[in-house]
Amino acid sequence: MTAPVLPDKKALRAHYIALRKGLSAAEREEKSARAAERIAGLPEYRNASAVLVYDAMPGELDLRPLLRHPASAGKRFAFPVCVRPTEMKAMVPGRWRRGAFGILEPDPDGSEELPPERLDLVICPGVAFDEYRTRLGMGGGYYDRFLPACKNAPAVMAAFEVQHAAFLPREASDVPMSRIVTEDAVY
Repeated sequence: MTAPVLPDKKALRAHYIALRKGLSAAEREEKSARAAERIAGLPEYRNASAVLVYDAMPGELDLRPLLRHPASAGKRFAFPVCVRPTEMKAMVPGRWRRGAFGILEPDPDGSEELPPERLDLVICPGVAFDEYRTRLGMGGGYYDRFLPACKNAPAVMAAFEVQHAAFLPREASDVPMSRIVTEDAVY
């Protein structure tokens, strides 16, 4: 679980994306289900009524088992929508479309925007994490710009254990996670 000595975030991303993609489809499915079970058991999740989740890109931890979990009954789920190259919004889906990065997202025409201050929990994807709750994302900064407006919502990263780095560089604009949940642990 130790990170190799790599020169920059771009190299770190490549390394951890390769590790994540090295998991078989069956492993990703099984590990996603285990991580979903851990997330469902968090007090932050049990007490949340409005939750921002994400639709997984290839290789990412899949949150569909969480959405089907009995602990999810009655919760309102929003998904991120990239509205500009630097901005995302939380939207409760009415209709779906393929977004800017090929990710399935709510179509703003026919979906409801949920203001960030009305979210109770944000579940973030990511490329890597460390024991200091540093999250390495894809590099667009969407979550790091969005999370400060989520005044009532702790941020939890959902990841596979293979994404665990010994240490990641953190910039002033990087928002630390409240928790990181994998198939094996809660950090």
